[in-house]
Amino acid sequence: MNLSSLDLNLLRVLDALLREGSTVAAGKRIGLSQPAVSAALGRLRVTLDDPLFVRHGQRLRPTRYAKSLEMPLRAALDDLQRILSGPSVFDPQQADNLFKISGADFFATMLMPQLAARLGRDAPRMRAQLVDLVPDNYIATLERYEIDLALIPDAKCPEWCDFTPAFVSDYVVIARNGNQLVTESKVESGTVMPLDLFCRLKHILFSPEGRLSAQGDKALEAVGRSRDVVMTMPFFAGVCQAVAGSENIALVPQRLAEQLAPQMGFNIYRPPVAIEPATLYMVWHRRETLSPAHKWFRELILEILTPLNTRDLG
Repeated sequence: MNLSSLDLNLLRVLDALLREGSTVAAGKRIGLSQPAVSAALGRLRVTLDDPLFVRHGQRLRPTRYAKSLEMPLRAALDDLQRILSGPSVFDPQQADNLFKISGADFFATMLMPQLAARLGRDAPRMRAQLVDLVPDNYIATLERYEIDLALIPDAKCPEWCDFTPAFVSDYVVIARNGNQLVTESKVESGTVMPLDLFCRLKHILFSPEGRLSAQGDKALEAVGRSRDVVMTMPFFAGVCQAVAGSENIALVPQRLAEQLAPQMGFNIYRPPVAIEPATLYMVWHRRETLSPAHKWFRELILEILTPLNTRDLG
């Protein structure tokens, strides 16, 4: 196909149809009537020599060829928009962006309240959403425009991603105030929990994937010991609540434990073995690296998280 013969406005229609799966919704997205979108789709079918969409009930489903165009087309249109927009001054007071963050529920407690306050003051029209972190799929959600950035425990990502260290935390042991074995051992809150007691107690583990081991188990293995994990949960809040209502203990990020301990009624202890601290990275698609709004939002998150670090990010 000769690019010079293609009306570039048709590509906006194709992008809208791929996003919406409906000529009516696509028209609303780009400000065209439904008949105009249908006419544009007819021209696209002729130009690209492919049906592009087939009707399935009330929806339009893309053909294999159309689906293959979805991400490259969206990236190309984004690049073109940035090129044509030229330099501009970003004003957070006027910005109405919606940013979706993928991360563990830890950030619902440690990030989102402060983020809500800052946005309310500095960017009142901007919106933010924290969505569940799906460890095996966050890269795909970035690529498909379903999230704007992810807060994840590693930076092993494709070359089209950018990332920066965002948060580092040591782990601490939590046990409810009145835990029988801990009380009988006369271990004071804030001190190191003895190794024998740590291994004797039953553990609740934070694991979005349902794994039965984590950093704590690696540290124990190094000294020839192991622990008894009796429950896993995909939410830190659930782990803390379960510990507060049972005889089990858990390893959780230090800052989270310090914030929740007074209201949940558990005590905090230092682990008996050296556990590698958790370092979380902020990851995003490179198409957003130079976006003024995205850059401002990333810097705001880092500003909020930095005081919570228990070690230097390096």
